[in-house]
This record gives sequence, C-alpha cells and structure tokens, in this order.
Amino acid sequence: MRTSGSVYPDGMIVFRVLKVLAWLSLAGIVFATLVPIELRPHDFLPVDVDRAMAFMITTLLFVLAYPRLWVLCAVILVCSAFGFEALQHLSPTRHAHMADAQIKAAGAVAGVLVGWAANKMTRR
Repeated sequence: MRTSGSVYPDGMIVFRVLKVLAWLSLAGIVFATLVPIELRPHDFLPVDVDRAMAFMITTLLFVLAYPRLWVLCAVILVCSAFGFEALQHLSPTRHAHMADAQIKAAGAVAGVLVGWAANKMTRR
C-alpha cells in the first residue's frame, strides 16, 4: 500500500528512519567512548545508567530497524560493548574497566529484549 505522493510503501520510510537513527546512535556511542575524557558529553544521569541506557536504546533501534537480524544485532552490540571498552586503552585520558563493559552489555541485552518483544507485538 502506498501513501499519496510517496514512492515508498507505508512502513518502508519508518525502517529507513530507524536505520539512520540506529547508526547515528552507534556513532554517538563510539564518540562518547573513545574521545578524550574532557570532550565526553555529560548529563544528569549516573554514569552507569547512562552507559546502560545508551546501549539499550542503540540496540533497540537496531533490532527494530533490522527485525529479521535481531540475533546478529544482539551479538554485534554485546561484543561491541566489550570492544569499545578495550579500545579506551588507546587513549591516555580514558580507562577501561570490565565492569563498565558488563553494564553496557547488559543494556544491549535489555534493548534486544524490548526490541524483540515490540517486533513480536507488531507482527500480530
């Protein structure tokens, strides 16, 4: 089904927007994780909540944007939580901790669960 004046089927534009948001969100995580500490954005949330939420939202966006590839999204984003943390060793102002990576990975798992459930509900 097409909308008037649109060349994309009704849901197609939603998937395109979700894909752009997912990749921009991942780029934001890479930036916040790897830049020198003085350039890192700050907000009002506790740092662990901030880490978990960033990965949860990013993974949620990827699972919604690529519903058939949700397992791949889960594996890649959980692994990237550990990979990005390890890459902090390259920056003299950053310090990598396994606990930080675990919090990020837990956020990614939560995002997968929420995204998977949302995809299941919308298919009905």
